[in-house]
Amino acid sequence: MTEKLALGAMLFGTVQDERRSFELLDRFVDAGGVWIDTADCYAFWDHPTGFGGQSEALLGRWLARRPGVRDRVRISTKVGCEPTVAGRFPETAEGLSAGAVKKGIEASLRRLGTDHVELYWAHMPDPATPLEETVAAFDELVAAGTVGRLGCSNHPVWQLERARQLARAHGGTGFTAVQLHHTYLQPRPATRPTVVHRFGAVTDEVLHYLEHHPDVALWAYTPLLGGRYTRADRPLPAEYDHPGTVRRLAVLDEIAAETGTNRNRVVLAWLTGGNPAATPVVGVSTVEQLDEAIAGVSCELTAEQRERLDSAV
Repeated sequence: MTEKLALGAMLFGTVQDERRSFELLDRFVDAGGVWIDTADCYAFWDHPTGFGGQSEALLGRWLARRPGVRDRVRISTKVGCEPTVAGRFPETAEGLSAGAVKKGIEASLRRLGTDHVELYWAHMPDPATPLEETVAAFDELVAAGTVGRLGCSNHPVWQLERARQLARAHGGTGFTAVQLHHTYLQPRPATRPTVVHRFGAVTDEVLHYLEHHPDVALWAYTPLLGGRYTRADRPLPAEYDHPGTVRRLAVLDEIAAETGTNRNRVVLAWLTGGNPAATPVVGVSTVEQLDEAIAGVSCELTAEQRERLDSAV
């Protein structure tokens, strides 16, 4: 069941020190976890240099000190958001030109201490680079065996489809995964979550696209809203202040009571068992939080429970 979950490594090597990061990684693998998600820019905003790479470097040290573990895990990393001038983002983001993609994967592999990654993401759109150039650059990585699959993060769905069309037209490898913010609660119409990119949240349009393109996997970041489902000290953002939130939280509490779990576990079960099913990318700071996430993706909801969750608006 833990193949349904991706461990978010964004803060490993910065906010999370090496000892705690290794503890979480070890626990994840021991529990059968497979996917570890990072990016070349993690976490430039938490590092005095103003540049990223700390997460990948820590993962590289962990892999080097755990003989055989590389064969048990799959690495997901990204390119496109690393600042080229310290701390100045997004105006100096590396982007998705052919040169940036080539330089990005080479640096990521060096930090990770591996010769390939299983999934490589275009982190955010680059309006300065023709999409044809980006698609061709990513396809070359697959052809070289450096990358297994391709994904795009924080892209509008029209751009995802256009990139896939370009790849098909040239007989290349297209994007088969999309990573966006997705959770059970819904913001008010005409608003968007305040902590994500302009195109970074799942919408009805995205869901409709995925229902008709089952070859595209959905990865959901910030699925638990940074602890806001269960922590009284972390209130929900203003865009969730509407009657629909009250109704959805009430149903969450009902299902949590029926299953003997809590809101977090029900949300993760709803995500992983939905249509389309999502792979939650969960960031944790304690082993207890990780164990709860693992329990959540292992939770099975009945069809009736899922219907009640879906119909609460």
